[in-house]
Amino acid sequence: MMRRLLLFATILAILGNPFAGSPSAAPAAAAVVASTTLHYFSTESSAHAHCPHDVVVWLNIPSGIYHYKGERWYGRTRNGAFVCEKEAIAAGDRASENGQ
Repeated sequence: MMRRLLLFATILAILGNPFAGSPSAAPAAAAVVASTTLHYFSTESSAHAHCPHDVVVWLNIPSGIYHYKGERWYGRTRNGAFVCEKEAIAAGDRASENGQ
């Protein structure tokens, strides 16, 4: 859901907002997109270097579900990357519900 909103905000920022009366609404939409940037890392150590005071999780990118170290799918899904948990939450991703 959050990714769809971000995509919509990006499109509005690029093309302009047809719903707004002034062109000043587009930079605000671009600011929303910039504040929820998610950085993907191929190694756990590079993710930890990016966010040393946050928990590094494994994000399954297509599903938007992340896994903690020690869980079954941590580092094992086909289309995934290491990310910072706070960034993942801000991007609308969520933790696995069954601890796998």
